[in-house]
Amino acid sequence: MDRNALTFPTTPDQQGPGSSASSIFLFLSLFLLVLAFFILLVSISTVENVKSQAVMDSLTSTFTTVLPPSTDPTEFTTRDGDILAGHQFQDQISDIFATTMQVARVEIVQPGRLMRVKVPAESVFVLADTEIRSVAIPLLDRIVAALSGRPPGLQFYMEFVIGSTYTAETSLPTEQTLEVERAGTVAAQMADRGVPPDSIAVGIKPGEPTDIEIWFHVRSADADRLRFSPPESPAADE
Repeated sequence: MDRNALTFPTTPDQQGPGSSASSIFLFLSLFLLVLAFFILLVSISTVENVKSQAVMDSLTSTFTTVLPPSTDPTEFTTRDGDILAGHQFQDQISDIFATTMQVARVEIVQPGRLMRVKVPAESVFVLADTEIRSVAIPLLDRIVAALSGRPPGLQFYMEFVIGSTYTAETSLPTEQTLEVERAGTVAAQMADRGVPPDSIAVGIKPGEPTDIEIWFHVRSADADRLRFSPPESPAADE
């Protein structure tokens, strides 16, 4: 055969009768192999709700402007965020008392909204004195940090209430008793540590002076704003 002769590739019609079927079989085998690989990936994968929610929130915030008004999810996203922030705040407060004051009793009254903590007075104050125990100082510091870490649109609120006996049949003391001074000491100590002024209230209630109740509220920042309505005109009464 002449080495200088030209050679041309064979066309499918010139190939053997079994070459076309072999190509289809090879393609189908590769397709099934890729399909089996992805099925294996799905079967061994796990769903992480936190990351999934983060992706959904990111997509929602990115494409919220192109959604029609009837499907705008902004209101619901904000409401869910408030509830989530309330649960996180309650978990934080529970952890504070669990690690610094094991004698405390924590009760979730309304999940994400209201919780109550009961502690004995002797675990906070020096016996028969208004001085706060040194072991309770880190507790105040962490509570102030939790109250100060409120997200925009929410308010974290704390009520410190100590029990007091009646001075008369149905009257609480108005003078400077030990319980009143103790409540004032807590307010002063937390104010010195930079607690937001609108995040704390102290007082006394009927009960044993050895009992302390601390209420923690989570509510909208607009809940306490005064709403003034214009006075009715004289003509409206006629």
